[in-house]
Amino acid sequence: MKSTSIILLVLALTATSYAQEKGQIKATELPGVVIKRVGKDFSIYLPDNNPDQRVRAIEEKFITYDLGKENEGSEEYLLVMKGKNGQLAATYNENGKLTRVVENYKNVILPTPVIYSVYKTYPKWTIVNDKYLYTQEEGDVIKKQYNIKIKKDKEVKRLVVRSNGEIIKIR
Repeated sequence: MKSTSIILLVLALTATSYAQEKGQIKATELPGVVIKRVGKDFSIYLPDNNPDQRVRAIEEKFITYDLGKENEGSEEYLLVMKGKNGQLAATYNENGKLTRVVENYKNVILPTPVIYSVYKTYPKWTIVNDKYLYTQEEGDVIKKQYNIKIKKDKEVKRLVVRSNGEIIKIR
């Protein structure tokens, strides 16, 4: 009986290991989320595919937030959500439609293409800290970049890197 249960356990573990995909995992962009309908318009928010769970937690909290009817009719409404490492600020118009979202985070887990690009371009340098900026207007992504500070001995450089790893500015 003991040997039978061990064999079943081994078979169960090997069957699940073969079920996993081989090769490199591809990152896919998340579809836009319709937060609410405002007359004939929709409030659309494009959540980021950031690997940092703290960033995703703030974004998920924002998606589920109910603006309520009491704020409709105001000229403009600003919603700010803060976390330990950053914040999300959203602007709504007088009809309650989402018009702009600005996200700003510090010391986040960097995506693999960003890390690879920085260490490939600057070997033997160390990433000291980073900032992540993400901006949307009317459901379109305007800015999605990482401001990274790297150091080697006493020399310091500041890089601006897109989420695909493209270094767009060096200071």
